[in-house]
Amino acid sequence: MSFSLKDKLKYRFERYLNRGGSSIFMSLFVVFMVLFVIIISIRYLILYFYPDLGHPDHHGFMDDIWATWLQLTDPGNMNQDNKAPSWLKVTTILSGVAGVIILSMLIAFITTTLENVFYNFRKGRGKVIEEEHTLILGWNERVVDIIRELIIANESEKSASIVILSGEDKEEMDDLIAKRLPDTKTSRIITTTGDYANINELKRVNIQAAKSVIILANCSESAALDTKVNSDVQSVKSIMGIISIQNGKNELPIITEIFTEEKRQLLSFFNDENIIALDSWDIMGKLLVQTSLTSGLEMVYNEMLSFDGCEVYFYAAEWNQVTFGDLPFHFHDGIPLGVYNEEDSITLRPGNDYKLKDKDQIIILAEDDSTINFESAAFTSPNEIELSTKKLVQKQKKVLILGWHSVAEIFIRESADYLSKGTSFDILFNEPDEILVAKVEDMKSLYPDFSIEFKNADPLKFDVLQKVNPFDYDNVIILSQEMNEQRPDKIDSDTLIILLWLRKIKEDVVNANTKIITQVLNSENQEIITQTDVDDFIISNKLITMILAQLSEEPLIKLLYDDLFSEDGSEIYVKPANLYFNTFPQKVSFADLIGIAGKRDEICLGIRKGDLRKDAGSNFGVKLNLKKTQKIEIYENDFLVVLSEDEL
Repeated sequence: MSFSLKDKLKYRFERYLNRGGSSIFMSLFVVFMVLFVIIISIRYLILYFYPDLGHPDHHGFMDDIWATWLQLTDPGNMNQDNKAPSWLKVTTILSGVAGVIILSMLIAFITTTLENVFYNFRKGRGKVIEEEHTLILGWNERVVDIIRELIIANESEKSASIVILSGEDKEEMDDLIAKRLPDTKTSRIITTTGDYANINELKRVNIQAAKSVIILANCSESAALDTKVNSDVQSVKSIMGIISIQNGKNELPIITEIFTEEKRQLLSFFNDENIIALDSWDIMGKLLVQTSLTSGLEMVYNEMLSFDGCEVYFYAAEWNQVTFGDLPFHFHDGIPLGVYNEEDSITLRPGNDYKLKDKDQIIILAEDDSTINFESAAFTSPNEIELSTKKLVQKQKKVLILGWHSVAEIFIRESADYLSKGTSFDILFNEPDEILVAKVEDMKSLYPDFSIEFKNADPLKFDVLQKVNPFDYDNVIILSQEMNEQRPDKIDSDTLIILLWLRKIKEDVVNANTKIITQVLNSENQEIITQTDVDDFIISNKLITMILAQLSEEPLIKLLYDDLFSEDGSEIYVKPANLYFNTFPQKVSFADLIGIAGKRDEICLGIRKGDLRKDAGSNFGVKLNLKKTQKIEIYENDFLVVLSEDEL
């Protein structure tokens, strides 16, 4: 098929204009100059053949050129030819008309271009030139808490930056951050809008110079499966884009939320220790089980996982074959939790007789990395105290689950490793669908040693709660009251109503020992929840954001979390003081507590004062990493926070 010259020229002209603003501007400028030359030529020809028609005030043709230029650039200058002969005014009219058309087009083009420039500024479409910045890709309800943690982590730096690239509107992101985080201390927060799975967008935020990357899910756990799969695909594409930009070899710590096991396995094929895929709700389910076994654990994790308090560090020194049992007394600040080396990976509680090797790093809980200093000689030692012979006995438990969430499946699954046979789970949910009913039936067959019963009832109604006698149970777990509810504040509001009903019911109960545990999705609701006598609350978003933030600073901590949140490894427990002492009160030093816990092959991290367990201002009685020489009065209702193999 042949094309005419006209079609070919039109096609090429369109291709040229499609190159962008510069080609349009150049086209208009060329047209302007061509018209200028044509009009000047016409004027010259008129004057050449009819010299008597010249302008009486012009002295040479250069004056005519200048007059034509002025008329083209500003039609108001046409009055300069008022005295010119009529034929010469033809060029004046042509200059005025051409000037109006071309200049109008140029002004419109420049105006539109400037509007686009300012629009891109407002929408965050400019190039980011930060270096050593933490890059957050995506946006969800956790982002503010993550930024808050990173701000605290960056306080020791003179100037730090956090860059956020997401599909959200820049102005909305900036407004929310300014409202929730008015003081960013030494950190700059830069937001920009774009597709974070697009390589060009990743280059625009200077990902090559970033310190670490956090990729957030773009939906909640309550979203439909298809939506969660799409979120996972977006995260995987982003990771592949990041690796591609680095020429196939990733050097960046990349922390991402992944919902589906299939996509987590896909990322494992990269065989890259810097890429960490978290199943947030799997962690929450395990925390829920551990919290149900030991009261106060949420506050312990809140202290350990936050940058605003004690933190976990990796530390190396010349150990001189010091034993792990003596190691704590060589640090004025810090409690060693285990050892790490590339050959054996991580070992928590390696044993009191373990001699540290030069290649070992220790995992240590300390106030700050700047305060960790290994002393060659021990500066203190524990007193010899007789250890109590008392042991806890694992027993059957009755658990009431009010509402439902996928975290409940994980909770029941993990309970199989912690709770004894005959433990019962009663689930109350209002008008369940067939999917939920089938899911519960499946769990009955998967866990035959447990009694799992499902009741169609509305926990938000006082008479329903009263009828089931909630304080006959060992644990009450409060979850979401709607399967598809995604708004954290709505879920927290329902939780608050149930807690108030439980508080009312408790007034008529004598010796109620039921432990009430709930999720708080919005961390800003924590203070309200603490007014309802809840024993423990898991601030889901806050704890997960702490983990995401810490991993972005130190990816090796993932090894610690894998051990802590596994039934087979070491875990943190809050154990009653009568497991350690025979008589009360005991006036001891923190070094003494470390020593007596060591007799049970445990590591003492701190204490929980029983009389302060409802005091939010005192962190609900939890104190970690005390000074080794500090004297403490221990009563029978107090607890020791320990790293141990089990809860017994």
